[in-house]
Amino acid sequence: MLSEADFRARARSFREAFAAAFAPETEVDVFYAGKAFLSTHVARWASEEGLCVDTASGGELALALAGGVPPQHIGLHGNNKSDAEIQRALDAGIGRIIADSLDELERVSALAVAAGTRAPVMLRLTPGVHASTHEYIATAHEDQKFGLSLTPALDLEDAEARTASGVAGTPETSEQAQASPYLGSPAWTAATRALELPGVELRGLHAHIGSQIFEPAGFELAASKLISFLASLRTAYGVELPELDLGGGHGIAYTEADAPRHPEAIAKALAATVKQACAAEDLRVPRISIEPGRAIVGPAGVTLYRVGVQKNVQVEAPDGSTTSRRYVAVDGGMSDNARGVLYDAEYSAVLAGRRVTGEHSLSRIVGKHCESGDIVVRNVYLPTATTRDDLLAVPATGAYCHSLSSNYNYLTRPAVVAVHNGDSQVLIRRETEQDMLGRDTGFAAA
Repeated sequence: MLSEADFRARARSFREAFAAAFAPETEVDVFYAGKAFLSTHVARWASEEGLCVDTASGGELALALAGGVPPQHIGLHGNNKSDAEIQRALDAGIGRIIADSLDELERVSALAVAAGTRAPVMLRLTPGVHASTHEYIATAHEDQKFGLSLTPALDLEDAEARTASGVAGTPETSEQAQASPYLGSPAWTAATRALELPGVELRGLHAHIGSQIFEPAGFELAASKLISFLASLRTAYGVELPELDLGGGHGIAYTEADAPRHPEAIAKALAATVKQACAAEDLRVPRISIEPGRAIVGPAGVTLYRVGVQKNVQVEAPDGSTTSRRYVAVDGGMSDNARGVLYDAEYSAVLAGRRVTGEHSLSRIVGKHCESGDIVVRNVYLPTATTRDDLLAVPATGAYCHSLSSNYNYLTRPAVVAVHNGDSQVLIRRETEQDMLGRDTGFAAA
């Protein structure tokens, strides 16, 4: 279940907060990160609230276009874009392609030249910032698949020899280029190559340090590093790139232990860092982009489960004593919310649909899949009177639940229903067994 009003209000708050924080020096584009959750309706909501839409595949791009998002307000991410996905982006005339590698740059150039157009490109850089989050959703450290590192891969003498011979890309001929602290890094090689490739319009730089992050320091450090890189490019080549995407990953409250920052606080802190760093480098403040996907749609979503089997087990308490924990199984699990098994994510839950008074007992809400790690909510106190067929509501499930859903154990995926002003609307219909099993050629024949 998704609240349209909540989604729109959060989208508006990010747009307004960042516009105010960066005024009058520059403008800000808020890109809704479609990977968190995307449907044609959600794409339309985002666009109507003045947001752009960031996509991470050809399928997401198709949804954004079908939702009526203007092509110039769409970006295409991805570390392994196919030629077909790049071609679709070029044919649609989208506003930006975020290039993740030198190989991709070359393919974008060739496809754009063949199409008789110029591709607007942002380079995704890896600033080496270690975000305080789960290792699988920290995306700015060196040892991972995304982006182009700022760290020189070779010692300077070897790098100079290789670039002079053309091995590492565009030969560096100016003293300014040779003096860059980024010489020899994958990021520098890609940037210099992008500046000379036909069919490529290098618009700016992009970084994303991770997801579900609460501390501001990582975002501010990443912004400072990107601005330093912009300054080095200007010194070496006289080019001042006009755009800077600071990514997203701002945390939300899954449980009472989480304390997310308000959009105004996030915007003011980042604006202060960017303005100060640009002033120190004597740069104009570039046009800024951010990508708060989870922070917009996550709190807007609630998942409803139906209670099935319950059982009590004996567990050892921290003080060494023995206590009882109730296992409450529901009609879903890791197929509709994989975040628990992937990231050890924590959630809360409440009994929905009826009022119950009296005692509560320590409970663990689990799914119906054949995995012991199929845990929806690890620890929660539920009314002792909870019974079979009761409804449980798990909040903050708008992001990375339906988009990560699967048919594990051949369970059908649930519907997504929007609520607004007392009315409901099905955004994505419930999957049927025929939908799911129809791809099996033997089942279809039978």
